Amino acid sequence: MTFPVLTAALELLREAAANVSTDQLDDPTPCSAWSVAQVLFHAAGDQHGWARVDPDDDAVPTPLPPVPTLAAPLAAAACALDAAVHAWDVAVATGQPSPLSAELAEQLMPAALATADPLRGFAYAAALAPQSGDDAVAALLRYLGRDPAWRP
Repeated sequence: MTFPVLTAALELLREAAANVSTDQLDDPTPCSAWSVAQVLFHAAGDQHGWARVDPDDDAVPTPLPPVPTLAAPLAAAACALDAAVHAWDVAVATGQPSPLSAELAEQLMPAALATADPLRGFAYAAALAPQSGDDAVAALLRYLGRDPAWRP
């Protein structure tokens, strides 16, 4: 069994990282305390932490202390959420187009709903208020405390 959402999100992260030039590594990101390089290192570490997702497990250990286990499909989506959102962070920080699609954002929202609240103030900022006209991408980003209109 594979997880297409995870494969897609990892590809977005790889593409965003591949399009960063060395002179952009110190640039600011939507993660206000972190540079592009710091987000990339953090994302790599996060993915390493998630590397144990076994499709047959009902209780996959997570690298999230407040959420110690998740069912395999939700764990894969949470791993994908991390990769996709950091791909967005890096892409918008470096002038690349947003890599998130509405379809992917819709697939990631259940993982955000399952994991973000216990991690607020640590991994996620407070949710931003929804705005009229938000699409699925904007709704996901706002729920994770990111401004979909953020620019460097």
